[in-house]
Amino acid sequence: MWFCPLYSGSSGNALLIAADGAAILVDAGLPGRVVADALAEAGVAPEQLSGLLITHEHSDHVKGVGVLARRYGLPVYANAGTWRGILPLIGEIPSAQVRMFETERDFYLGGVNVLPFKTPHDANESVGFVFRCGGSKLSILTDAGHVSERMLDAVAGSSLILIESNHDVDMLKAGRYPYPLKKRILGDFGHLSNDACGAALTALYGRGVRRAVLGHLSRENNFESLALETVRGALRASDIPDEAFALSVAHRDRVGERYQID
Repeated sequence: MWFCPLYSGSSGNALLIAADGAAILVDAGLPGRVVADALAEAGVAPEQLSGLLITHEHSDHVKGVGVLARRYGLPVYANAGTWRGILPLIGEIPSAQVRMFETERDFYLGGVNVLPFKTPHDANESVGFVFRCGGSKLSILTDAGHVSERMLDAVAGSSLILIESNHDVDMLKAGRYPYPLKKRILGDFGHLSNDACGAALTALYGRGVRRAVLGHLSRENNFESLALETVRGALRASDIPDEAFALSVAHRDRVGERYQID
């Protein structure tokens, strides 16, 4: 199995997973043409995709879904709450391409087992995903105001996790966002800060996780170097040495590297 964060940030998200003959796109929060070009850069033609999975209905996750689904005949997978939210945003797609999953119930795309798990976010029915193939486990956990024990259990033992490190709290508080938006982001149904991400990864180290990619960074309230420094500092503060935990960051504005997951 391999993973490529095509784009990950507050301005748009699209994540690619490939394993056992299946190619899966999680979210398409940029224009369809941009996502198609990113897929090509990663070595996958859009028509090769087995399906498009949606975490939730916010525009930075669904902007290109309708175009991609119609142009390439892609099946789109989402839960009932997310379908209610995205239909007015993506336009009509053929009913044969509409696929419904249940949160907390796993299913298969090709040879890949997919588990959608609930995340606390201000959306209808937001989820993260766990992907399993052979002995490999990849988890995606973004758009969450906090990380619960249930979520930690879901992603425990991941070979690799992409986890939200959205903002630096001080930058957000001092920034130009209006107060209601700051309150939303900082709330229990908002986004994980760098500090919260560090705490989550420290907890996950005790549950077998040794490799993480930081994602969904804010354009206004974070820097890649700051996110990495803050999270690495949290790990060090818990006596987790640098060599014991591989840490990198997904880019907001360009296609990221390909991660092999064994």
